[in-house]
Amino acid sequence: MSWTEQDLAYMRQALDLARQAAELDEAPVGALVVCQGRVAGRGYNLRESGRDATLHAEMIAIREACANLSGWRLPDATLYVTLEPCPMCAGAMVNARIGRLVFGAGDPKAGAAGSVLDIVRHPGLNHRLLVEGGLLAEESAALLKQFFAAKRKNRQEPLEVPDERSLYAEF
Repeated sequence: MSWTEQDLAYMRQALDLARQAAELDEAPVGALVVCQGRVAGRGYNLRESGRDATLHAEMIAIREACANLSGWRLPDATLYVTLEPCPMCAGAMVNARIGRLVFGAGDPKAGAAGSVLDIVRHPGLNHRLLVEGGLLAEESAALLKQFFAAKRKNRQEPLEVPDERSLYAEF
């Protein structure tokens, strides 16, 4: 894949957001929505601190972009995210009519942009995104691996994973 300097710069910003999430003891995933050369929305995971299953990086970035752009349709937008989106986030991208998705690490357990499901390009839906994965994938995966290794090391009892197919089970 041929990435532009802008793509790299935006993904580095998403990685910075992921690091901010990790500092808050949240899964290190960062996202931003870029429209016509400007960042319209930013987000990082806040599920734990917000006690809300919908507070994924992508959902927060999409909400902020819709508010900043005064509309829910984002066909000229690119969403950059450090981890392949889950089904919920992929569905939100389709509903927001986002034009392009660029992600870092693939998620072979729960990815919904081609790994397990392909919601963002499903022919039965009313919108499909251009998908480009693997940008700074090693850095994105390393953040997740380090975060979850530290979580396991700091736990007194064994880490309980409710479902082996869990998004972060491999990390």
